[in-house]
Amino acid sequence: MIKHLLFLFLVCSPLAFSQQITLSETAEISILTVGPGNSLNDAFGHSAFRVKDPNNKLDVVYGYGEYDFDTPNFYLKFAQGKLNYLMSKDKFSKFYQVYVYYNRTVKEQVLDLSQIEKQQLYDYLISNYKPENRGYLYEFFFDNCATRIKDVVNISTHKNIEFDLPKDYTEKTFRNLIYDNVDKNTWGSLGIDIALGSVIDRKATAEEQMFLPENIYKFFEVAKHKITGKSLVKQKHVIYEKKPTRASNSLFTSPLSIIGIISLLILFITYKDFKNNKRSKWLDASLFIITGLIGIFILLLWFATDHTGTHQNYNLLWGFALNLFMVGQVVKEKVKNWFAKYLKFLVIILCLLTLHWFIGVQVFAIGLIPLLIALLVRYIFLIKYYSVNR
Repeated sequence: MIKHLLFLFLVCSPLAFSQQITLSETAEISILTVGPGNSLNDAFGHSAFRVKDPNNKLDVVYGYGEYDFDTPNFYLKFAQGKLNYLMSKDKFSKFYQVYVYYNRTVKEQVLDLSQIEKQQLYDYLISNYKPENRGYLYEFFFDNCATRIKDVVNISTHKNIEFDLPKDYTEKTFRNLIYDNVDKNTWGSLGIDIALGSVIDRKATAEEQMFLPENIYKFFEVAKHKITGKSLVKQKHVIYEKKPTRASNSLFTSPLSIIGIISLLILFITYKDFKNNKRSKWLDASLFIITGLIGIFILLLWFATDHTGTHQNYNLLWGFALNLFMVGQVVKEKVKNWFAKYLKFLVIILCLLTLHWFIGVQVFAIGLIPLLIALLVRYIFLIKYYSVNR
């Protein structure tokens, strides 16, 4: 028994002491800003802390927003917005190698902190990395890898930091800030525009703009200590600069092109149906099933998840959930009289969607424009068809 206890003491002692390092005078704490990658999940970049202390042979990176794939019901919790994300810790050498491999720019801003502030920040990170503290509910706009940088600095300096506005600062909505990082005519942007509601079309405050890593870099560049007026960042440099790559021409596979082709096909079939005074039931059934399922998906994101950005989503005006329950009508040759009124209602809400877009209540995906036109034309055709063929 005594041997076992001695063994545990020898194993655990280095771990315990390693968590209680007193930083030396040569220690530096900096913010690392990683440029965007090629996929949607890394299109907005990344932010992290670097703690470097040569005297203590310490050079580690702490970041926020790591997935825990071993979480039970991982995908369900992710969809519901109930997934705990984790704080990460890596040797700087490994961190650097990863982003060099993926060819992503890494910039560093060394913070001008007092010895006490550096120790407080480092102690906070150590405490936050403990198993019982590592997990937190990630929120894309208000609690992510970038906002945590600002929060931790504020906590460790007792809110002694004043963030001025960067020189190129402009007021923008959350959606426009997303467009700064994701091209409007991409499938990722289309998914974002369908899934996220009108709540992201309000203007973000200056502090709220710091949900983006690049904006953390810009705001910290002009930040200063409230009492002394000294700049928060004492030096900055690029650790690794992204090498130029050939841009892929995705015009023909973009949402506007693909959905445009599908919409032209819908319009062509509608024209043929109009000329021949007939109706392609398979097309109507397909449109009502697809728009109905999208509507149910939007309703679930709005009411059945904890995602704040999915609320008040007026994509419901075209992705109408009740359409799914109308499939039984559109496959019939003769429909109920009330169904013609239902079709008129669909035309009205499409016009209402246009009004919402025009006055700025919500911005919709540009890739949807051809589909919305095709739906409007098809609904009007059906109204006229049923009025003639009762």
